[in-house]
Amino acid sequence: MAAVTALEKTDTIDARELDFDSIPVIDIGPLFHDDEKGQQRVANEIGEACRHTGFFYVTNHGIDQDVVDELVGQTKRFFHLPLEQKMDVDVMKTQRHRGYVPNGALYADVNKKPDLQEGYEVSMELPDDDPHYLDGNIMLGPNVWPEKLPGFREGVYTYYEAVHALGRKMFNAFERTLGLPQGWFDDKIDKPMGQLRLIYYPSQEGPIDADQIGIGAHTDYECFTLLLQDDVGGLQVGNRAGEWIKATPIPGAIVINIGDMLMRWTNGEFVSTPHRVINDSGRERVSFPFFFGANYDTVVRPLPQFTSDDKPAQFPPTMCGPWTETQITDVYEYRVAYRGKVPNPELPWDAPE
Repeated sequence: MAAVTALEKTDTIDARELDFDSIPVIDIGPLFHDDEKGQQRVANEIGEACRHTGFFYVTNHGIDQDVVDELVGQTKRFFHLPLEQKMDVDVMKTQRHRGYVPNGALYADVNKKPDLQEGYEVSMELPDDDPHYLDGNIMLGPNVWPEKLPGFREGVYTYYEAVHALGRKMFNAFERTLGLPQGWFDDKIDKPMGQLRLIYYPSQEGPIDADQIGIGAHTDYECFTLLLQDDVGGLQVGNRAGEWIKATPIPGAIVINIGDMLMRWTNGEFVSTPHRVINDSGRERVSFPFFFGANYDTVVRPLPQFTSDDKPAQFPPTMCGPWTETQITDVYEYRVAYRGKVPNPELPWDAPE
């Protein structure tokens, strides 16, 4: 979630509410069937959305509603716990990107006040003898789970596995629309930084300070995000005219948006779009972004089909892990002591392959 400061007209809480087709809605059912023409058609629709809005809804995505309902129920059980119980798994204690993030501990827009939300960080479950974990990597290793909340781990991780599988299917679609061989991403996402964040937004009552909202304006810094949101709403997407557009929830749909790494891989062809959340609904809101990053050690370079003499590479080779870790360090309070100490994720322009 890299902080966004470039939008000139968006320093207000106002947003336009448009029809659903203002953010494309794509039926991705053909991706799950042996239908070459259907898969290519869906990939083309995805590519069009990625090039113009950077955001789109997907339907017929294959995640069962029972899995979603269990996730939502278990998440509310956790966030309704007394604060002292939640603090048992506080990221300040774990000093890794796992566990509870209390209110006031995240500044998605570093130029604003802290976000009005609580979170819980979950990622791929790896053993405690994982080499990255033993090396002190904050992004990879075992998860942290509350001990006195039976069913929470199972309900949350079942959804994790389902959305991770959907994300891999989306990488196949990106391969098609980018003109890459099927399987091109496979060795770059076989141990990915796949972060599921459970987020709880209380409703903001009374006059809203534009400098302190549910989550401040930002872009996501991984490859792409798959967002499950409840029916409350609050997500807003920044367009190129500097206006905020409401991404109204569609029952059964998941919102996907492009992140910084796919923007860099495509040399800016795909758009990493700013977004924010304001919950003025009068109700609590939960949402579940799954940030699908590549392997920690993957180096992203603009693909040759998107560079030319007329359009040279806009971005230097970038190490995925340090990029993500740098952004996390900038916005999470548990990482204050490490700011300025993470290795530069951008390599020299002429760095060897």
